[in-house]
Amino acid sequence: HVQLVESGGGSVQAGGSLRLSCVVSAARYSNYCLAWFRQAQGKEREGVAFIASDGTTSYRDSAKGRFTISKDNAKNSLYLQMNSLKLEDTAMYYCAAEPISWYYRESRSYRFWGLGTQVTVS
Repeated sequence: HVQLVESGGGSVQAGGSLRLSCVVSAARYSNYCLAWFRQAQGKEREGVAFIASDGTTSYRDSAKGRFTISKDNAKNSLYLQMNSLKLEDTAMYYCAAEPISWYYRESRSYRFWGLGTQVTVS
């Protein structure tokens, strides 16, 4: 049984930073691809950052240069460091996991999800 629990969201002024964390309870966690998605009110869920089991990363264009995805296999944890936050980054942020080595960019490809953590930029 796989569980994901996010934390670290909150309210921040534009230009500020937040660090999201996600603890993943899963056997063979190191074999999973992981991702951060977000969903703003009234909009579709979109992929923000992705990390393959070997640590290769990818980002949506609007996150490049501002966000950094990372993981700690020893702690079964996934992180998203968000800097230079903008109003349009306001959303519920979700971590997702799938037991394959390479990442998917589509949310429908991930079976395991956390409940989300709210990020509000004002």
